[in-house]
Amino acid sequence: MKPPPPPQCWGGGHGGGAALGRRAFASLLAAAVVALALLCIFYGAAFAPSIRSAAAHPRRLGFRDRAAEALPPDNLVLSSIPVCDARHSELIPCLDRALHYRLRLRLRLNLSLMEHYERHCPPPPRRLNCLIPPPDGYQVPIRWPRSRDEVWKANIPHPHLAAEKSDQRWMVVNGDKINFPGGGTHFHTGADKYIVHLAQMLNFPNGKLNNGGKVRNVLDVGCGVASFGAYLLSHDILAMSLAPNDVHENQIQFALERGIPATLGVLGTRRLPYPSRSFEMAHCSRCRIDWLQRNGILLLEVDRVLRPGGYFVYSSPEAYALDPFNRKIWRQMSDLARRMCWKVASKKNQTVIWAKPLTNRCYMRREPGTLPPMCEHDDDPDAAWNVPMKACLTPYSMRVNKVKGSELLPWPQRLTAAPPRLEDLGISSDNFSEDNEIWHSRITRYWKHMKSEIQKDSFRNVMDMSANLGGFAASLSKKDVWVMNVVPSTESGKLKVIYDRGLMGTIHNWCESFSTYPRTYDLLHAWCLFSEIEKQGCSLEDLLIEMDRILRPHGYAIIRDKATVVNYIKKLLPAIRWDDWTFEVKPKKDTLSSGDERVLIVRKKLWDQRLQDL
Repeated sequence: MKPPPPPQCWGGGHGGGAALGRRAFASLLAAAVVALALLCIFYGAAFAPSIRSAAAHPRRLGFRDRAAEALPPDNLVLSSIPVCDARHSELIPCLDRALHYRLRLRLRLNLSLMEHYERHCPPPPRRLNCLIPPPDGYQVPIRWPRSRDEVWKANIPHPHLAAEKSDQRWMVVNGDKINFPGGGTHFHTGADKYIVHLAQMLNFPNGKLNNGGKVRNVLDVGCGVASFGAYLLSHDILAMSLAPNDVHENQIQFALERGIPATLGVLGTRRLPYPSRSFEMAHCSRCRIDWLQRNGILLLEVDRVLRPGGYFVYSSPEAYALDPFNRKIWRQMSDLARRMCWKVASKKNQTVIWAKPLTNRCYMRREPGTLPPMCEHDDDPDAAWNVPMKACLTPYSMRVNKVKGSELLPWPQRLTAAPPRLEDLGISSDNFSEDNEIWHSRITRYWKHMKSEIQKDSFRNVMDMSANLGGFAASLSKKDVWVMNVVPSTESGKLKVIYDRGLMGTIHNWCESFSTYPRTYDLLHAWCLFSEIEKQGCSLEDLLIEMDRILRPHGYAIIRDKATVVNYIKKLLPAIRWDDWTFEVKPKKDTLSSGDERVLIVRKKLWDQRLQDL
């Protein structure tokens, strides 16, 4: 799309002595309004917060082998980007509940199905093109491991959950900090004791829920402030703590501020952005989900992402209360689980644990017409980006059915061993090993370049924005960090390899905004990502502004891309206030290198909107 012509200056003539008539004036005014409207639409761009300047980006071109032609000349590069109003300090563009509610009729959202909590990116007239400011009094986050137990109150100025959940020990306001005692709705005495109790229910050795490394990936649905996931870390278990941006607000923001792996999401109408067979365990502690609705479709989605023999831990009144209402729900839940071929592995006090079958045998022995039905043969259980949920059971492949399990080694051996599903991608084990070696070498050099600027605890929340096979995250396994591996929607099949390695991640399209609160990651890594989104017709400026939104002040970004792209990004650094510290190097070539690459490492400033500190 060509940019609209710049507004012209209208000058008055001195000849003839006649002024513009009313009709002429009205025509000119209408033309000006139309031109202004076109400019506003043009500046809307691809996603929020977004910017598309006619001067900065006169046309969209793919890089191909002529990357220099796709970038504007020096005198057309953006020199500044405005700052959003303070009320947008916690903006999540594609999960804006207030906007979704206002647009519910236009978007045809069914509120009873939780669709207003799902991703709906704003239409062009409602997209922003500004930098998200920190809240008043914002401080550099407390570092891990202290952050597990306390955060700055000013960084999340909505502590009403402390009062609402005061009897459940979720969190406590203590002066200028918020403390997290480790409690939860169904583990008042602490998540640590609750986790040991679950291990004992399953007869796992030594009270360790990881069961000798066999349980590594856990999905915690309706996670609250993620204390369950926080205390699983000492068991060598990585939990994807999941909660919506709902009326409780800020649950996931608290979790990420604490340095706990977490993400925004909801069990609504679309599949979770994870492939099939990703988790050894799913957990729901009073998660307020109606598992019986729509023929059990939400529980069937949990079944899709559970591995063979995986566990569903359910701590809720329905599992133990004796009143008629809860007894009825329990009977219906038990019947649904039976028809899904789940068996009760253990039931004690407030908790029941079901186990998913290891093979297809139970599925094949069900009576004809039993609900839920088996999924169709052409259904891809790994398709998970904007895919509607289906109320059906996913059978195992012939191979999985034969081996009676996932064939995965215990953690941590599975991190570097070639996973079985690598074959689905046509990647050899030799290429997988080479990928590991290359990323180990790259990570070593990255840390060497940053050594003079960073401390041991500078990073906790890390995102690999184009994760490939997870080699970047695997090379960080010895450091006290966790990594969100983001796989582009065009390469979603790679995410199952990442989960099979005992890592975590999600699918995303970087032409849209990511589902997280502002200021939630300490380090962003973008390998050839800018080149790829430009090929898709999306904007480099938009992506930088989105990276700025999710990057913490004093956080770092490592951008590895073509030299022409890196040179262009460098010119934009003052506009996004990332010129606090920069480092550029031409990296050593390896078999993953594509052309003339450069590595740019930058640090984001902590700036005060009121002072306009540039």
